[in-house]
Amino acid sequence: MSKKYLSDIEIAQQAKMLPIVDITNEWGIQDDELELYGKYKAKISLDIFNRLKDQPDGKLVLVTAINPTPVGEGKSTTTVGLGQALNKIGKKACIALREPSLGPVFGVKGGAAGGGYAQVVPMEDINLHFTGDMHAITTTHNLLSAAIDNHIHQGNALNIDPRQIVWRRVLDMNDRALREVVVALGGKSNGLVRQDGFMITVASEVMAALCLANDLMELKERFSRIIVAYNMEGKAITAGDLNVQGAMAMLMKDAIKPNIVQTLENTPALIHGGPFANIAHGCNTIMATKLGLKLGDYLVTEAGFGADLGAEKFLNIKCRYGNLKPAAVVVVATIRALKMHGGVAKANLGEENVEAVQNGYVNLQKQVDNIKKFGLPVMVAVNKFVSDTDAEVNKLIELCRAANVVVALNEVWEKGGEGGTEMAQTLVDLIEKEESNFKPIYDVESTIPEKVNTIVKEIYGGDGVIFTSKAQKEIKRLEEMGLDKLPICMAKTQYSLSDDPTLLGAPKGFKVTVKEVRVSAGAGFIVCLTGDIMTMPGLPKVPAAEKMDIDEKGNISGLF
Repeated sequence: MSKKYLSDIEIAQQAKMLPIVDITNEWGIQDDELELYGKYKAKISLDIFNRLKDQPDGKLVLVTAINPTPVGEGKSTTTVGLGQALNKIGKKACIALREPSLGPVFGVKGGAAGGGYAQVVPMEDINLHFTGDMHAITTTHNLLSAAIDNHIHQGNALNIDPRQIVWRRVLDMNDRALREVVVALGGKSNGLVRQDGFMITVASEVMAALCLANDLMELKERFSRIIVAYNMEGKAITAGDLNVQGAMAMLMKDAIKPNIVQTLENTPALIHGGPFANIAHGCNTIMATKLGLKLGDYLVTEAGFGADLGAEKFLNIKCRYGNLKPAAVVVVATIRALKMHGGVAKANLGEENVEAVQNGYVNLQKQVDNIKKFGLPVMVAVNKFVSDTDAEVNKLIELCRAANVVVALNEVWEKGGEGGTEMAQTLVDLIEKEESNFKPIYDVESTIPEKVNTIVKEIYGGDGVIFTSKAQKEIKRLEEMGLDKLPICMAKTQYSLSDDPTLLGAPKGFKVTVKEVRVSAGAGFIVCLTGDIMTMPGLPKVPAAEKMDIDEKGNISGLF
């Protein structure tokens, strides 16, 4: 008879949580540095950075993955489990994750709190309103939207061209009906009628700026640089021109403080910020990462999507702005995803197929090779699912060892920290044996085409880049504005190393087409769009919300 497994929420609801003050006291966080949000979650005052500034940093470990497939890879689960496992083997480790967005929670993706016995709790709170950061970001973003329309209504002293407003509104919900809207209907007193639209909150530049700022004053300065529109002469208009950067920073005074919760095994978890991994860089805040490095000997964090997107942006964007130096990178791989990269259809993944594992291994090898180009030690974590056969798992381990790739079995979903002790010890040994010689793979002073070509050739394995005439004009404009010497944030499909989601494995002989080039001047990067990137998702035919409920005692069901 097959073993019955509890759902994530059932496991989370059975957790023996400690009051968060017990955990923070044990980890050297003082009571007056803590702002409690109930019994099990809190924010940490930014004053802690002054107190700990002379404390040596722990070792930074990035968790990334192969190109994702619809069957999932388990980066968050591995991050949580690895943190728990490091503590199990006697190391002092904490973790840092992104905050989930409400839209996907009620849509199809679900939450972002790990899974099985490698979760962060209180899972319901984290996946719902948490400490209100998403609401603060939504309000801050929409204050700027309101200021733009009000400025035009009140006489338009900046001569803003209503046809060139690039700042859309946001809402933290999947709602396709809001993608394209018309605002200010109903007469002259309601403002100037114009076309507008909504993005989901996590796609906001306010979110990206928060995650790349080192303190509140830097965040305010980043807000002042945000380009919201262009005037009739084509000159950029910023939030600073509208003089609302101070009010925006004021709205973020609490949201900027890192949040602390715990894992199922009471490991501290910093959960702060959650930018899109396409239109932005897909990493938690620099501040949470830096705080974690001060608190423990190891800080385990993750970046969105596969290593070609998340890790590349973490290393080329986040590490530059945070002056961070990773000690090692863990690449998560699943048998199921490798079989898909090896040509197996989703419907047939339950059948043993050792040959497909071998065929799909090329994607994992390419991601490992890419991390080595940054001068970093790398390890593969085989995220074992209960459906995987011994022959498939053994084949993957054999392939890694034949290629001199450090590899360890990862069973944290089923066994928690205990299922990750081999992985944790292997990682510690790797860090002690191999020195990190981290260096970004391009110079920000290079031209935009040079930087993009480096990413496409070195990371994706492509032959080069095709810039559309629209993209070429936009590059020229950024050069004229002096905004071309920024890191590149590639927006492309996560499913392939190329810009074609159907090209699995490790494709060769392709070129990437950049259709559009935008600047996020406040966040501090240039976005290169290679396909149709959806910034406001829709709900599926049967949204996850339909399976969610709450009883008279407040017990939640259906959340995952």
